[in-house]
Amino acid sequence: MKWIISGIGAALLLAALGIVVWRTSAVAESPAVPPPAGIPSPVVATPVADPPQAEEKTREEKRFSRYDKDKNGLVAREEYLAARRKAFAKLDANGDGHLDFEEYAVKTVQKFADADADKSATLTPAEFAKTRVVRKAAARCACPPAGKADEE
Repeated sequence: MKWIISGIGAALLLAALGIVVWRTSAVAESPAVPPPAGIPSPVVATPVADPPQAEEKTREEKRFSRYDKDKNGLVAREEYLAARRKAFAKLDANGDGHLDFEEYAVKTVQKFADADADKSATLTPAEFAKTRVVRKAAARCACPPAGKADEE
């Protein structure tokens, strides 16, 4: 008998708690103070038209535009090879039109020389650690997390 009375009491307490929670959420959803009569609300819900959107270029269209220097809609052989010619010219330090190993590996040779603090022509583990490749972190989106935009 005690179990039945305890069960009924617990059920009534849960029902009362549910009513209190329901009333509290209903009050929170309604405006705290209604605007006075005759005064227009400062917030006017007027629909705003979406701004015109620029056409998104695909990655290949952007790449094509970078290569098409004269903007004639065609990529000529010279336009296609221009980037490679610039890279080659930067490496060809003496300008003879040929790359020897030292010219080709100039960045690596310089990186080794910078890391070799004691100039022993060998790298200790601590010196070798200075030669690691430092990569940029991936760009992070400043967008609100999923679900947050829907709540606002």
